[in-house]
Amino acid sequence: MNPIGFLVFLVSAIALLSVPRRYAIIPLLAGVIFITHGQAMDIGGKQPVFRLLLGVGLVRIILRGEGLGGGFNRIDKLMLLLGGWLFFASFFHEPGAMAAGPTFIIGKVGEISLCYFLVRSFCQDMDDFASIMGLIAIMLVPIALEMIQEKFTGINLFSKLFGGVREEVVVRDDALRARGPFRHAILAGTVGASLIPIMIGLWRRNPGAAKIGMIACLTMVASCASSGPILSLGFGMMGVFLWKFRHWMGMIRWSIPIGYMVLAMIMNRPVYYIIGELSMGGSTGWHRSKLIDSAINYFGDWWAFGTDHTRSWMPTGVTFSEEHTDITNYFLAYGVMGGIMAVLLMIAIVWVGFKWVGNAIDTIPEDDENGDRFMIWCMGASLFSHVATSISVAYYDQSVFFYWFSIATISSIYMSRLNHAEDLLEVPPEPDDPASRMQWSRF
Repeated sequence: MNPIGFLVFLVSAIALLSVPRRYAIIPLLAGVIFITHGQAMDIGGKQPVFRLLLGVGLVRIILRGEGLGGGFNRIDKLMLLLGGWLFFASFFHEPGAMAAGPTFIIGKVGEISLCYFLVRSFCQDMDDFASIMGLIAIMLVPIALEMIQEKFTGINLFSKLFGGVREEVVVRDDALRARGPFRHAILAGTVGASLIPIMIGLWRRNPGAAKIGMIACLTMVASCASSGPILSLGFGMMGVFLWKFRHWMGMIRWSIPIGYMVLAMIMNRPVYYIIGELSMGGSTGWHRSKLIDSAINYFGDWWAFGTDHTRSWMPTGVTFSEEHTDITNYFLAYGVMGGIMAVLLMIAIVWVGFKWVGNAIDTIPEDDENGDRFMIWCMGASLFSHVATSISVAYYDQSVFFYWFSIATISSIYMSRLNHAEDLLEVPPEPDDPASRMQWSRF
């Protein structure tokens, strides 16, 4: 860790321990967004600043006795179950196995769990969420500006300041692929794309921040010069558009498996090869489709507790391991670490998250002035963008935070709205007040 990185970490850590709860997310976000993954301390292996600040956040919660907004819920339990299962499954891997042994899994479980539970603690209602998103909108501006200059100069300024990412910008198909503080251009663009639906939802509460955030996020998507984030943006905007058809979502959900079966009957190859058809330019869409195909064909090798060898799945491997291929699928990455149970737990977490988006919306009157119904819907659209992206991208570095941030905020807002609805039920309306009777009937 260089002196600048250490200074930023020290200031962020002190602030994280000392500021009131509603502001605690600010120093955490500063460490997540601005400091590269290469800034690390050797504590039981190299621990990036991102993880160190998560540890500081845990210390803060323990010292202050800060709990989860609304109490313990189903997604909280699923998160603990996922972490416990991954740790258990790690003992069925080689002790020094790349990305699967107990030491690695302890770090991975701690990372995703703390991302989730810290956000659950710091964001407890819609006011908290709107404030956090306003902060993120402003914080992304320097990232967007730096990525623009990467496109013009071919130099990554975060590499010069912190290191940990390549100084020279990668070129593909004659296009410079800016990455900012992230380790890959696709991850930088994906973070921007996934946040755009929430910026749209933020418009009524904070139009200034919403406009700034959308411009910054769109700049990140454009500057990364990757087709994946463009598709992520498309899925997110599709989710936002479906707000107009929210009353038909039951029929829309049923149309998805029906549509899949129809495509399976008319296509010459498995339906998931559409991923390759959707890819643009020089991207590796075929690889992502073939990876799913190989995971199915080699199911017997990994279904129980994962596997330490995936090199035989694909014609190409990765530079950092002779035993593995490039697992460009977030769900399958967990399958490699913990078998089919880990994949099912990931799906269950996402499933409950989508369900709770609808349940939270139902607790808010149709005429809410803050636009919270639409905001919550946009949170679901952002999660939809992440889930769709996960089929072709395995999140790593600080981009992991934004995936679990999406799930954690939905979990917190659902609990906040549920408790609010229960409070209303505890106080019966005045029988002579028609407006109160109408509000009562909603619950």
